[in-house]
Amino acid sequence: MEAKVTTTTLAEMKARGEKICMLTAYDYPTARLVDEAGIEVILVGDSVGNVLLGYPSTLPVTMEEMLHHTRAVARAVKRALVVGDMPFLSYQPSDSEAVLNAGRFLKAGAEAVKVEGGTPVLGRIRAMLDAGIPVMGHLGLTPQWIHQFGGYRVRAKTAEAARLLLQEAKELERAGVFSLVLEGIPWQVAKLITESVRVPTIGIGAGPYCDGQVLVLHDLLGLTERVPKFVKRYAGLGEEIRRALSEFRREVKEGKFPTLQFSYEMPPEELEKLKKG
Repeated sequence: MEAKVTTTTLAEMKARGEKICMLTAYDYPTARLVDEAGIEVILVGDSVGNVLLGYPSTLPVTMEEMLHHTRAVARAVKRALVVGDMPFLSYQPSDSEAVLNAGRFLKAGAEAVKVEGGTPVLGRIRAMLDAGIPVMGHLGLTPQWIHQFGGYRVRAKTAEAARLLLQEAKELERAGVFSLVLEGIPWQVAKLITESVRVPTIGIGAGPYCDGQVLVLHDLLGLTERVPKFVKRYAGLGEEIRRALSEFRREVKEGKFPTLQFSYEMPPEELEKLKKG
């Protein structure tokens, strides 16, 4: 088996120009498949709220829900770096809550946590790092801030906003994050940040010049109804599942399933005893 991926592995990959692959996973079977595919980082994302739990956004997701899914993922993974996504209000209230909740992720099997935001959360990030907890930053379109942003909109579209984002990226690097997710920003801005910081950048809707890329697993597999512009569908599993379910229903209705091929059989001698009463 290949060596375990660590935060140091990602830094080494950036140094030698090797791209980093990251995907979300929320349960044992999909995490196992993602890990076996050689993906370096698995994010147990708070996107579980939209993707699996039916919430309208990531905001309702709780720590208990995140820990439940993190445990399932961690049990499946042998090689990838597992990152737990800290949900809304799990780190914002205080340094002590941030450290406690980040520690709960590590106890559940994660090896690092991800935190959204820049300057306003620097203190929280430093507190977690001081407690020995690796932190991945997240800048640009940060879904936990959608009400402040006025919706899911591309960020850093002006020169002034781009300069502020670059400043925040450098602040997060100085604070000690081991990598940065850059979401929903112009590719030129993502390229500038990637070239300006030593830590790896992982893009989602941020163009091709980041050190790595991340997508929501269910989006690329074709299991979600609508996807953003930046998502490429690599499979159409939604349609395939729909076809299989329809065929199952039809065969049950027509009495074609199950046949004896899919049935258990009593030994002949026992059947004779049964018939004799």
